Amino acid sequence: MIDHIRGTVCHKEPDLVVIECGGVGYACRTSVQTAASVGAVDTEALLYTRLTVREDEVALYGFGTRSERSCFDQLTAVSGIGPKAALAILSDFTPDRFALAVASGDYKQFTATKGIGTKTAQRIVLELKDKVAKAVRTEGLPAAPVFSGGGSLDEAMSALQVLGYSQGEVAGVLAVLDPSLPSSELIRLALMQLGKNMLG
Repeated sequence: MIDHIRGTVCHKEPDLVVIECGGVGYACRTSVQTAASVGAVDTEALLYTRLTVREDEVALYGFGTRSERSCFDQLTAVSGIGPKAALAILSDFTPDRFALAVASGDYKQFTATKGIGTKTAQRIVLELKDKVAKAVRTEGLPAAPVFSGGGSLDEAMSALQVLGYSQGEVAGVLAVLDPSLPSSELIRLALMQLGKNMLG
């Protein structure tokens, strides 16, 4: 409904940023990382948003990047993970580190976040891996030959899609990388190239 808000920062807390736009102050709950990245009060800022409507509250969440918002959407789709828990995780994880943990199945990293136990951490990894794989199948996107049976390449593809990149964007980048590399290295190199592509 509301994709993003651009305006003047009129209030900041570690997990909240209020942006005034058109005479209205929008209170956006944020991760600690997003709040830290937003400029000082009276400077202009842009936040990508997600509006949630529940029986007991309507809340607006703000993110410094589309990738972080995509991670938030993925996390809140996991059973037992609400917006507060998702923001807590994103306060501890950058989007690329989050994707690496999911892609490599390293659920133990998530237990470092307050309130996330072992079972919840395992569920995050399992449900997100399955969801990303299902999205690729149901969208009917052409499978690149380099991904057939390639464990590291498949993990890298899944992780980058968790970050919000399309299969088409990722396939072209991964196709020129060495498939024998570990998934973490493939993701690192792919993110560097995708960043260059956006700038270029």
